[in-house]
Amino acid sequence: MKVHHLNCVQIESPLGSAIGHCMLLEEQDKFILIDAGIGLSETKEPELKLGKELIEITGFKFDEEITAIKQIEKLGINPNQVKDCIISHLDPDHIGGLADFPNLKIHLAKEEHESFKSGNKRYLQNQLEHGPKTRLYKRNDGEWFGLPSRKLGLDFETEIYLIPLFGHTLGHCGITFKNNGKWIFYVGDAYYLRGELENKNHPVDELATIRAEDNVTRKKSLDNVRKVLKDYGNEIEHFGYHDPTEFKN
Repeated sequence: MKVHHLNCVQIESPLGSAIGHCMLLEEQDKFILIDAGIGLSETKEPELKLGKELIEITGFKFDEEITAIKQIEKLGINPNQVKDCIISHLDPDHIGGLADFPNLKIHLAKEEHESFKSGNKRYLQNQLEHGPKTRLYKRNDGEWFGLPSRKLGLDFETEIYLIPLFGHTLGHCGITFKNNGKWIFYVGDAYYLRGELENKNHPVDELATIRAEDNVTRKKSLDNVRKVLKDYGNEIEHFGYHDPTEFKN
């Protein structure tokens, strides 16, 4: 399996630059997107689609060349071949690109979908107005290095799992799969910056606390990530969504 790393978000804020680290998995002419970044329509009409307040608070910068669909086209891949997208959570900077792939089925935790459907104000309902096919996962059906896991139902030989890392949102999950003998562990927004793994009082923790739906659970989830990496780090390659140093490396 080939893993294409895509930066599909650009953020400039007082805390510094941040990105949106998506992936495209390629296996025998089959393709799966992991998170979707900012979409084409949002780069063309950002205030209409995202709202001026969100743009100013977040620091989004817009360039259609970094949208997932444009990057996939540059790889010489027909976007219509991308049939599935695994979603860590439904925050606006993770799912804006879904509408650019109208044939996608999205895979995510049921808890996250329920929070979105409840009218939770952190989400933008228009981002799913195109009505994507959806497969929801509610039950933990296994363990991954001691953490609960949910195996995804995908037409892929490689097994891929959701790892519940709730707290940032009510159904936020990491995503993991094995490739070339090593586990890839994408933790989504369980941390914003890698430095949080070593420094529990990292300056960005204030923002993470403000953005958490359940901060106590968020901290427990981050501790779980720390423990797994401490105990099994030699078997795991890990990264989050926003840290630009991880993308460069």
